[in-house]
Amino acid sequence: MRDRLGGTIAFCFRVITIVLFLLQRTLSVAIYDERLALIALKATIDDPESHLADWEVNGTSSPCLWTGVDCNNSSSVVGLYLSGMNLSGTISSELGNLKNLVNLSLDRNNFTEDLPADIVTLTQLKYLNVSTNSFGGALPSNFSQLQLLQVLDCFNNFFSGPLPPDLWKISTLEHVSLGGNYFEGSIPPEYGKFPNLKYFGLNGNSLTGPIPAELGNLTGLQELYMGYYNNFSSSIPATFGNLTNLVRLDMASCGLVGAIPHELGNLGQLDTLFLMLNSLEGPIPASLGNLVNLRSLDLSYNRLTGILPNTLIYLQKLELMSLMNNHLEGTVPDFLADLPNLEVLYLWKNQLTGPIPENLGQNMNLTLLDLSSNHLNGSIPPDLCAGQKLQWVILLENQLTGSIPESLGHCQSLTKLRLGINSLNGSIPQGLLGLPLLAMVEIQDNQVNGPIPSEIINAPLLSYLDFSKNNLSSSIPESIGNLPSIMSFFISDNHFTGPIPPQICDMPNLNKLDMSGNNLSGSIPAEMSNCKKLGLLDVSHNSLTGVIPVQMQFIPDLYYLNLSHNELSGAIPSKLADLPTLSIFDFSYNNLSGPIPLFDSYNATAFEGNPGLCGALLPRACPDTGTGSPSLSHHRKGGVSNLLAWLVGALFSAAMMVLLVGICCFIRKYRWHIYKYFHRESISTRAWKLTAFQRLDFSAPQVLDCLDEHNIIGRGGAGTVYRGVMPSGEIVAVKRLAGEGKGAAHDHGFSAEIQTLGKIRHRNIVRLLGCCSNHETNLLVYEYMPNGSLGELLHSKDPSVNLDWDTRYNIAIQAAHGLCYLHHDCSPLIVHRDVKSNNILLDSTFHARVADFGLAKLFQDTGISESMSSIAGSYGYIAPEYAYTLKVNEKSDIYSFGVVLMELLTGKRPIESEFGDGVDIVQWVRRKIQTKDGVLDLLDPRMGGAGVPLQEVVLVLRVALLCSSDLPIDRPTMRDVVQMLSDVKPKKKGSSLGDSRELSALVGMKDEDLHQVLVCV
Repeated sequence: MRDRLGGTIAFCFRVITIVLFLLQRTLSVAIYDERLALIALKATIDDPESHLADWEVNGTSSPCLWTGVDCNNSSSVVGLYLSGMNLSGTISSELGNLKNLVNLSLDRNNFTEDLPADIVTLTQLKYLNVSTNSFGGALPSNFSQLQLLQVLDCFNNFFSGPLPPDLWKISTLEHVSLGGNYFEGSIPPEYGKFPNLKYFGLNGNSLTGPIPAELGNLTGLQELYMGYYNNFSSSIPATFGNLTNLVRLDMASCGLVGAIPHELGNLGQLDTLFLMLNSLEGPIPASLGNLVNLRSLDLSYNRLTGILPNTLIYLQKLELMSLMNNHLEGTVPDFLADLPNLEVLYLWKNQLTGPIPENLGQNMNLTLLDLSSNHLNGSIPPDLCAGQKLQWVILLENQLTGSIPESLGHCQSLTKLRLGINSLNGSIPQGLLGLPLLAMVEIQDNQVNGPIPSEIINAPLLSYLDFSKNNLSSSIPESIGNLPSIMSFFISDNHFTGPIPPQICDMPNLNKLDMSGNNLSGSIPAEMSNCKKLGLLDVSHNSLTGVIPVQMQFIPDLYYLNLSHNELSGAIPSKLADLPTLSIFDFSYNNLSGPIPLFDSYNATAFEGNPGLCGALLPRACPDTGTGSPSLSHHRKGGVSNLLAWLVGALFSAAMMVLLVGICCFIRKYRWHIYKYFHRESISTRAWKLTAFQRLDFSAPQVLDCLDEHNIIGRGGAGTVYRGVMPSGEIVAVKRLAGEGKGAAHDHGFSAEIQTLGKIRHRNIVRLLGCCSNHETNLLVYEYMPNGSLGELLHSKDPSVNLDWDTRYNIAIQAAHGLCYLHHDCSPLIVHRDVKSNNILLDSTFHARVADFGLAKLFQDTGISESMSSIAGSYGYIAPEYAYTLKVNEKSDIYSFGVVLMELLTGKRPIESEFGDGVDIVQWVRRKIQTKDGVLDLLDPRMGGAGVPLQEVVLVLRVALLCSSDLPIDRPTMRDVVQMLSDVKPKKKGSSLGDSRELSALVGMKDEDLHQVLVCV
């Protein structure tokens, strides 16, 4: 018995030993299989920063110790954390062998191609984050196999096709983010069956169709994002009132129509409600007063009517209220002053009447206030800046009366004050013009009186000041010259007396000076020549005496000079005619005498009213002094021998010039072959590396094969562009960057910058497919645009090449979308630095894409060549402030885009000989719009002639004029530009932003009145 028991125990022990051995063997095999899966995964990944260097197949360390790998107690891989490692390439299907994987984080990299289909075999997966990559195609089918998945984040990729229809079958999902992709079609009604969903993001796609009412069944939902680029053309389902746990609802710019359902008042937990940029109609529901937790309410750019409901008084936590650009009526409710946390109040461009609430600002938190373009009356409340947080006060275009509150002179936080076009009186408050942060003051078109306060000397940031059309008097204070930042100074049509202080040109950045329509006396100071950046000078309609200072010839950028209707005497300095930029001038109605200088272009009206003047354009010819005409006398000197000598010298010079041009042309044509000859050793010995940002079917040698002289399709300061056909048949554009050669092996941050550019994804941005480099030469590979550049088509001499109006309009708004993405949706923002028609490319359907984005900055940062600063813009497109700041920012891009719009409308290049010396397209257009016929004359006849809708054209022209304003502060943002252009065809787009509040008034205006509106820009 004892032996039998011992035998049984021994047998059991052997069985347990065998089982443990088998388990250990199985576990070892499993771990080894996971090691192989990770190694296979690494093989398809490009890891430029060597984050995965410790992933070694022959290494002794456990995969659980590898970077980004997490294991459970059984040493099985349960987590893969590869976020933000600058990885690229593709994801191997071997990923499916990590059967115990629970967490997969691949976000913020550059992975391309599709997600592997085997990902749906990872049945233990709970967290999947592939956001901010370049994955494309459709999401894998049978996603519903991931029955444990809780978080699915695919934001900001290239996924396309319909939304996954069976996604709702994953009952465990709590977070679904599919925004920032190219999904199309409608939202499946079955998506209303998610039982546990808390976060749902569909924003930034191309979804259409009605919004399913079934989404109202997602009662656990806390955040819902459906706006931007989607176009549902649908009303907000009333069932959304069932989403009682919702904290954030963002449905901006997604084609909403109809009324705001009163059921939204049931969302008592709501913190943010964004419905702007749609076509919503009807009144604001009184039920919104039930949203007692609301902090941000934006219903702007819709078609809402009626009054502001009194129930909004219950929104005691509200910080932002934006109802601008609607059709709201009634008064500004007094209860707005009682909202204790209100910081931002935007009500401009409505039909509001009555006074501004007397207590507004006493909540101590008011920061931004814009009530402009209404019908408000009464006085400005005295306590707007009670909390010393107020930055903007914009009340222009109303019917306000009374004086400017003295309290604003003590508002230390104030940066912008716009009170123009009202009926304000009284004097400028003491202290106002000495505020430390004040940058802009507009009180034009009022009845303000008294002097300019002397403390203006203490306004260090003031750049724009407009006091025109008031009743200001006294003399101009000498302290005016101590404004270091002033760029525009307008005091026209007042009652100023006394002399022009010589100190006025001590302002180092002064660009525009208008003192016309006053009672100024004395002479024009010779110190005016110190205004080196002055472009506009208007001192007309005064009582100035003395001569025109000859020193004015030293103002290099002067393009507008008006000295008319004064009492000036003496001659017009002949050297003024040599100013390269002077194109508009008026010397009429003075006491000037002597010959008229040989200006390049002028008319007789600029000199009339001066009996002593003489010249070819006037009935009084100048007396013959014996020296002959100034313009012809040099031809009468010398004899025949001098003429023969001149001809011989000219022929020799011409022959030498032909020879030099021939040598230069030869070098330019064959410079790449010459470069390869002299650098053949480095090109052949240094390995080429192709960094892919998209799915590529070609290699570095195949890219190099494109670099043939016969493949060149473009040249520019940034480099040479070649057309290449890959073995797969794909056509690409290859740009060989300029400024390479000796020293180019130093990276200077180029790789990091190019990685950033590779992540940019937008339908109106040319796709950067990859970068090919051997550390001495950099090649950029782009998608090929078969219709070339906008500039080539606009300025083609082929009469058969025409772009009709609708095509030009579409190109304008598509290019604006691309720049808007760079300025507002990239982090950090990207300033293009070289916006021009040649950098707007067109695909086979004339769909516009912005090219060369950000590359100017790359060149500037590399330090390869001293001439790289020239890439910060192209001649004719460069903003005026670049001349004295040598810096460009997003406002510089906007100026350049305004020039492109003018090209689209006129068919002219930015610089044309017909404009005159020193005159660009911006100045030419400004001159043309002074008359109705001029507006018609500037339009390109190839747009379609009489069939072009003039109102639409004028609206786009106004946008172009706003974009090309001389002052950066006057230019709209690119987001504003997009909305203004959208407003041109309201049947296609929603509403408007920013300065587009003036555009809506133009719709329906008679043609004969449109030019009057343009002149006011």
